Amino acid sequence: MPGNRLGRVTEDISRELSAILRELKDPRVSGCLLSVVRVEVTNDLSYCTAYVSTVEGLERSKEAVKGLKSAAGFVRRELGRRLKLRHVPELIFKATDSIEYGASISKILMDLDIPEERPEEDEDADL
Repeated sequence: MPGNRLGRVTEDISRELSAILRELKDPRVSGCLLSVVRVEVTNDLSYCTAYVSTVEGLERSKEAVKGLKSAAGFVRRELGRRLKLRHVPELIFKATDSIEYGASISKILMDLDIPEERPEEDEDADL
């Protein structure tokens, strides 16, 4: 594909997937804070792998992926309607725990007791 078309399509799919997931009525999907972490599209636009994560953890993400797999046809149709692609890639959803992992790293960093460094005063200011 000439230029950066694949990158643009990947970003468009990621943005629209996030919007479509907010509209789903399935309780496995709508009952949690679901986020699209990363999207990978094959060069020929035949497959799209979407990595999703929840704040509640990996088990909750796996349950949401089951709901997304059952709604994959609807999500694919909506994606094609919104992006106006000639060939809409087949969607593959995978669970990841990256949000939970990031939150745990953030908690560890906040718990560290690091004294704040004060800027050294200018010696020239006293002259």
